[in-house]
Amino acid sequence: MSITVRAAAKINLHLGVGRVREDGFHPLDTVYQAVSLYDDVTVSQGTEESVSVSGSSSIDVRDVPTDTSNIAMRALAEVPCSSRHVVRIDKAIPVAGGMAGGSADAAAALLAHDRLHGLAQPDAVLLEQAARLGSDVPFSLVGGTARGRGRGEVVEPIADEGAWWWVVVPSGVGLSTPDVYRHFDRLFPDAPPQPDEPTELLAALASREPLRLARALHNDLQEPAVDLRPELGVLIALGEVEGALRGLVSGSGPTVVFLCESADGARATAAGLAGAGHDVVLTATGPVAGAHVVS
Repeated sequence: MSITVRAAAKINLHLGVGRVREDGFHPLDTVYQAVSLYDDVTVSQGTEESVSVSGSSSIDVRDVPTDTSNIAMRALAEVPCSSRHVVRIDKAIPVAGGMAGGSADAAAALLAHDRLHGLAQPDAVLLEQAARLGSDVPFSLVGGTARGRGRGEVVEPIADEGAWWWVVVPSGVGLSTPDVYRHFDRLFPDAPPQPDEPTELLAALASREPLRLARALHNDLQEPAVDLRPELGVLIALGEVEGALRGLVSGSGPTVVFLCESADGARATAAGLAGAGHDVVLTATGPVAGAHVVS
């Protein structure tokens, strides 16, 4: 028997970052949205622990671990079990791109393990397990649109009746999340202890107006990411010339996302970026569901 769970990529519509704490973490106030780029994680019982990773033609999976350090394998260890597992990960979320692909895999593995063994753990228990694995993993379970606080792991769903269209441009070269946060600390030594609340962003979501949402998008990590990788700023400007309402670095980068007026607008912007020489240009919509069983 095997269970396959699908989990979505995330983008940060708002990412507010506070001054680094004594424990080395930064307080966050963020608004997540799950978008229609997915990883599928299949878990079955086997004679020994193993994990394999494959990807769509646009995804380079060579740097994804295929041993027990893979976050999906670590997720299985959250519930002690005498069984051994075979894990297969089929990726369509950009790797090391600021879209929480690893977190999606962890959330999918948690849910697949629970269903495979008929554990029927309450959502609250799964969320506790997810929070131990990483700041973005709880949201990958919840999906939709949600506000994250603490380190991002305290997740509160937000009503979002909009249909938002995105163009996603991954980078062939990763960008270290710790490096981006360290550069944030250098650029903003006087950052406030707590980041600003996303008041206007929440109002824009409620309005269901794409232009208002575009104006409210915010990422405190964009400036350090662009400072480290100036070509990201060039890409943002190009996407806006090609018709996007707004471009934004996704999380800590280096993936860049563009909010568009409509499905037609997203297709036109994607075509323009592809014509300008970007090899991988994806379109997606949000919000979509969190981790869920597909077979």
